Formats: sequence, C-alpha cells, structure tokens
Amino acid sequence: MLHSKKFPKLCDFMASVGFFEVFLALFCFLFLYCLRKNDGPPRSFPIVGMMPELLLNVHRIHDWCTEILETCHCTFLFKGPWFANMNMLVTCDPANIHHIMSSNFANFPKGSEFKQMFDILGDSIINSDMDLWRNQRTAAQGFIRHHRFRNFSSTTSQYKVEEGLIPVMDHFVKQGMVVDLEDVFQRFTFDATCILVTGHDPRCLSVEFPKVLFSKALDDAEEAIFYRHVRPQCFIKLQRWLNMGQERKYRKAWQVLDDVIAEYICQKREDLNYHGSASEIVEEGADLLTSYITGENSTGFECDDKFLRDTILTMMLAGRDTTSSALTWFIWLVSCHPRVENKIIEELRSKIPAEETKKRQLFKAAEVKDLVYLHGAICEALRLYPPVPFQHKKPLKPDVLPSGHPVHPNMKILFNLYSMGRMKSIWGEDCFEFKPERWINERGGIKHEPSYKFLSFNAGPRTCLGKDVAFVHMKSVASAIVYNYRVHVSNEIPIVPAVSIILHTKDGLMAKISSRWD
Repeated sequence: MLHSKKFPKLCDFMASVGFFEVFLALFCFLFLYCLRKNDGPPRSFPIVGMMPELLLNVHRIHDWCTEILETCHCTFLFKGPWFANMNMLVTCDPANIHHIMSSNFANFPKGSEFKQMFDILGDSIINSDMDLWRNQRTAAQGFIRHHRFRNFSSTTSQYKVEEGLIPVMDHFVKQGMVVDLEDVFQRFTFDATCILVTGHDPRCLSVEFPKVLFSKALDDAEEAIFYRHVRPQCFIKLQRWLNMGQERKYRKAWQVLDDVIAEYICQKREDLNYHGSASEIVEEGADLLTSYITGENSTGFECDDKFLRDTILTMMLAGRDTTSSALTWFIWLVSCHPRVENKIIEELRSKIPAEETKKRQLFKAAEVKDLVYLHGAICEALRLYPPVPFQHKKPLKPDVLPSGHPVHPNMKILFNLYSMGRMKSIWGEDCFEFKPERWINERGGIKHEPSYKFLSFNAGPRTCLGKDVAFVHMKSVASAIVYNYRVHVSNEIPIVPAVSIILHTKDGLMAKISSRWD
C-alpha cells in the first residue's frame, strides 16, 4: 500500500485522476440528461446515434418505448451507432402489423438475422421461412389439433394441478411462508409441457423444490438473447470470441439444454424399440415426440436427433415460459383487484352445486372452458403483460407501411406488444386499467379482438398453434388458485418486468398463501 508521506506526488496524482474520472462521468451524465427529449423520439447524437438514451433506459426499456411510441403516434425510427447496423423501425400500429403479418406476409420473413440471433433454436419452426416453415407448421398443426393430443393436454393439466400444484400450495399455507409464485408457475408449466412434448414428467413441482438445470439454462439463454437486441453485432462477436459476458453464459446454457434434450430423445427411442410397436404408446397419450418419431413418414421430415432437438427446445421454450409468465401477471393483477377476484369466484360457483360452494373445488378443463369473465380476465392480463413483449421482422423488398414509413431490406422492424396494450389510440383512455369487461360483448359473450390489435398469440399465417393448449393450462391453474386460496403479495418488492425476451418479473412474485375456506 502506498504511503502518502513517502510518495506525495504519486498519491496526489492518483487522487486527482480519481476526481477527474468522477467529474467526467458526472458531466457526461448531466449532459445526456439535459439533452433528453420528452416530446418525441430520443435525440440522435453524431456517431453514437440514439444509443446513449437506450443505455440510460435499458433497465426500463418496455416503459421507455411506450412513452416514446405514445408521443410518436405508435411508430418511430431508432437510429443506432454508425456502422453498427442497429437502425430499426419500432411500431405498435395495428395497421402496420396487419400489413406485415397478413396482407404482405411473403415480403416479411423471419430472415437470416433473426435466425442468427435465435441460433440456439436451430432450424425449428420459429426460425424457419418459406417451404421449410410451411411443412413444419403443417406437421405440428396435425399433431397438436388431433383429438388425442387435446385429450392428453386436458388430462395432463388436471393431473399436474391435483398432484403437483395443490399439494405445494397446501404446504405453503401450512408453513405460512413467503414464496415465489412465478417459480411455482414455471415449475408447473415445465412439468406439463415436458409431459406433452416428451412424455416424461420431471416432477420439479414438489414441496422439495428441486433444482432444475434445464429451466435455469433457458432463463440464461433468454437473457443473453435480449442483450443481443440492444448491443452492436461487433460487440457480441467480441464477447463470443473471448468467451465472456452474456455470450459465455449463453454457450453454457446451450450445452445444458443439448444434454437434457439428448437424454429425452434417447429414452424415447429406447421405449419405442422396447415395445416393438408404437401403437400401444400412441393410444395411451400421444406426446409430440412420440408423434414425430412414429409419424416420420407422414410428416415428410427425416426426424433425426438434430430435427427433434430443435423441435423439442422450441416447444419447451414456448410452452414453459409464455404460459408461466401469463399466469404470474394474471395472479398478481387479480390479487390487486378484489372486485375482479370476486367476480371470477362467482362465475366458478355457477359451475358447482349450491351446497358444495363453501369448500375446496378443483375444476376440469371442460368446466372452465367457456367461462366468459375468467377468459376476459386472462386476455386482459395478456394485453397488459404479453409474455413475448416484442418481436421483429425484416422486409425482402422495399415497402411503405400504412403509417407512411418506408422500409427496406437493411432495416429491422420491431413490434412492441407491451406498448401496444398501453396505447390510448388503440384501447382507449382507460388502456392502463385492468378491466376484464373489455372482453365481454353486449350479449354477455366473449368479445373477439383482431389478432393484429391483440398480438399475444401472433397474427396471420404464423398464429400460435399452442393457443388452445395455453388457455387450458391457464384456466386450470387460475381456477384452482383463485377459488381455493388467497394470495397476499409482498409490498416490499416492486413487481416490475425483467430485462428478457420473455416478460418475467424482475424479482419474482413473492407472496404468502392462505386458504380461502378454512
């Protein structure tokens, strides 16, 4: 350690350097703060473009984009640093989305840049375009919409509620402990999705709360992919080459996911070989992995391990994360709105005999399928907190969007679903309110909104194939929790979105659980 008496000049120099660095950092911050614009798009600086404001607001990027889009009439051009290839048109205009997703669909594929950003998903349906996408969608649609898979989905959801969710919730009640409900929902959807996709139940939803490497790896991969959206490509390549930062985390997550999925595929092939014929397994349940392997000839694909790996990972990502995110925000919103909670309970009571309404009940998928208010409350949660808060496209040929903005093949177009649900021009002056009545028509039925206005399940030819499965899971869990338990959310930790490609909460949904009927 330097002694100030022996090295006075050196110590004075170091002290001055430290002061200069602090002063420079403070000056830069104040300079950028003073130049901020609150009445339009971010200020574009020479060389760095709008990057300084993006970095200042990356921790609250969803709300930041919403504020800008509100003042810019739902569309603005983000200018990135020079030569960084980060210029993009950000929009939540329903007319633009309808044009891109439906009217001129062929001109707006996912493209090579999207596939590069989501390279962990390989050649799966999410990353594919043209004939490869069309063929994969046809095959997946046939399996998912088959009555056998629909029955399997309903029984799986009911089984995981009764054997997984309820025992865990009762344990929380008994122990009087504060728990992270987002973790509970992720474990539920991970188990349910794993059963539907691979036929294997990992049983991670239990009172022991076992460590789940697969889930942790998915979280790490999603976080790294998000940062790929807000960093120059050269910086990402440098991190990858040096094997550091988010790219190092991404590489490790990729390896974990590959190892786990390889075990599932190997085990499934062994099971099918052991039975000699797949007919017995198919009749029992028809998980998707079995359907792909046994229906290889009808799908037109060579279902090798690489194809199965990409397909399984994509379905696990879609099934686990989107549904658990939706459930987290739904339960939080309902817990904050007792009026909505009471209406859901009243609607659930209408499905059971009067003499049994004052005790615990579990509802079958068929019983809650057509409940209007419950459906509206879930849709309203999805409107305000869409599980996938943004997505992007890229045109093949130059085009002009309905908003009047020209686009060209070197420009990325980013849809902001989170902001769309908060636009007064789209949803009215009460757009920030949690209002399930928004989804109920004058006749008391479910009001259907256009998919390009309510984009949670995508729109046009790429509309989500798992929409019905997601609603089955959400209604099964929502009815069981709202009817049987009271959720007391902790006020100590604010519930805000995390920085990720999936709209998780930043610090979980911490709450105490009590029984409604004891």
